[in-house]
Order: sequence, then structure tokens, then C-alpha cells
Amino acid sequence: MGAINVNEFVDKELLQGVSIGFYDPVVQDQAQPMAGIMPNIISLPYGKSPPLHLQATSWRHLLKLMARLSGTRIEPTAQATERNEDLYLRTVIQFVRPHYNSSTWRTVVWFTIDQDADRPQSRRIINPSGEVERLPYSYTQMKLPALLRDGSDSPLSKTYTIPSTHSVPYPVLPISFPNLTLYLQAALDESRRYLNDSSSGMRKFAKMLEHCFPDEFDGGARTSERSRVTGLFKRVIGRGAKSSKKGRGGNEETYDLVTPFVPDEWG
Repeated sequence: MGAINVNEFVDKELLQGVSIGFYDPVVQDQAQPMAGIMPNIISLPYGKSPPLHLQATSWRHLLKLMARLSGTRIEPTAQATERNEDLYLRTVIQFVRPHYNSSTWRTVVWFTIDQDADRPQSRRIINPSGEVERLPYSYTQMKLPALLRDGSDSPLSKTYTIPSTHSVPYPVLPISFPNLTLYLQAALDESRRYLNDSSSGMRKFAKMLEHCFPDEFDGGARTSERSRVTGLFKRVIGRGAKSSKKGRGGNEETYDLVTPFVPDEWG
């Protein structure tokens, strides 16, 4: 008897408008059912390879979906693990419209393995605020996806490259989707803290969400709740104290802390 894919039990409504894979996503006004099923293991290569994309209808939809996909994780390919070093996940957030006449924004998140160690010293960026406008170095090793080829922001597209900071460092692979949800929310929380600092590029993520999904931005969590999520993310990556709550799994804590940020529109 084959192993059960727990993702088969995810509400079908949550999979509307979802796509995932190493190909250019199709962005449409009308959300279409996801083709196939969500995989359990997604193997991410190191080197010259297209990025992995995950598309959802909105930022809220993306977080709700990923928090419930306990059966999915991203891990390095066997060839990548031969490097015998920690491999870190790089993430680019993109909000994109299907066309100029559309009022609908979609959320696309791009994932690659960090390759900054291979970046020439002269091209390295020390200030995290300077990273947010540039694609990771790994993208220079590939043919860019069509949605990312315009470079700078436009009326159809806005992008944010999540930098590594003391509070929110790059996560180490492998990582489960529920834990990746915590990372994404922690990155947004950090951006919110710079919202009134016009001199910092770190606020761009929060400003993007405010512009493209104002209802979701206004419904953001209170400061104390955001701090709880950031704290849990630190425990997930081993930078904080271990949880004192015995008998509770990581997924259960993920649901407790992520759910307040993503009102349940999908049941």
C-alpha cells in the first residue's frame, strides 16, 4: 500500500488559482483549479536552474494554503547536498496583475538556493536594505522567468527580495511549508516596523501589500501578535529558546499563531 499524501485532504477551494513548479506561471483574472496535486517533496537544485514558483490569488490565500500543507517541504537535491554545507533558501515576493485593464493582483513567490558565496566580492551588498530591490545572485545564472524580466517595478508588477537580517535570517533547507509560512510572515512583520522610515528600503514589502491588497494590510496583526510569530520563527530555525509547551507539535503552534493573520475565507 502506497504512502498517503496528506495534501489530498486540503480543501479544494484553497487550491483555486494555485500553481507551483519550475516554469513560468500563467496569471489570469479568473482563478482556475490547480492542475494535479500538491507534491510532498520539492527538490531545489543548486546552480543554473529556473526558480521554483508558487502562485496564489492573494497574500492571505498564500499563507492560509501553506500553513495547511503540512505534507509538503522544500529540500535540496541530492546533488546540491554534496556541497556539504548549509544551504539557505532565497525568496522573492511578487505581486502581479494579469493585464493593464485588470484590477486584480495575484501573489507569486519565487524560491532558489542562496548562491551569494559564488558572487564576486565587488558585487556583494552588505546593507540588507539594499538587497530588497535586486534579485538574488542565483538569478544571474539562469534565463529569467518572463514575469521578472522587466526588472524595476511597473504598473503590472511589484517585487521584493527578502534580505537576511538578525531577526529574520535566511532559513536553512529543508523546510516545511508551515514553517516557511512563519518565515514569510516574519519578513512582513519586519518590513512593517520600517513603514514610517522613508530612508529604508526595508519598508517596501509592507508598502506593496498596502497598495495591492489594502484589505489584507488593514487586517494585519497587532504588534504583540506579530512578535509572537517572529519569536516562533526564531525557535523554528534554532535561534530562540525551545518551546516549554510539551506535547504540542510544530504544526499545532503554526496554526495557533498564523491563523490570526489570515482570516478564514476558505473554511
